[in-house]
Amino acid sequence: MPGLKPLMLAAAPSVAVEEYYIDQEKLISGNPKQSLWVEYQDKSAQFFAGIWASEIGEWRVSYTEEEYCCILEGESVITSAEGEVFTVKEKDEFVIPAGFSGTWKVVEATKKRFIVYEKTS
Repeated sequence: MPGLKPLMLAAAPSVAVEEYYIDQEKLISGNPKQSLWVEYQDKSAQFFAGIWASEIGEWRVSYTEEEYCCILEGESVITSAEGEVFTVKEKDEFVIPAGFSGTWKVVEATKKRFIVYEKTS
């Protein structure tokens, strides 16, 4: 569109960080501290974007949301419940669809940019 200027998020977080640990019932190995910077959230809280980081560890995942990811640092292995293995590292971009379940294993401290959309029921 003519005259429309793109708005880009900063490459580094400029908002307060939320730090937390994986719930014990999801944890497989390690005790990774995770950090979350939510840089944008719409009024409905269904669409949001930011940066996520995790220390080494592995846990079970079950996605109810659609998520676009771009790995900024590190390496992780995502394994589907069906056994399909995806290794993701710096500069890799991918989408995790709602309904995906499996495991996320951080093998080298990982940081990703994410964009999430979660439908309401």
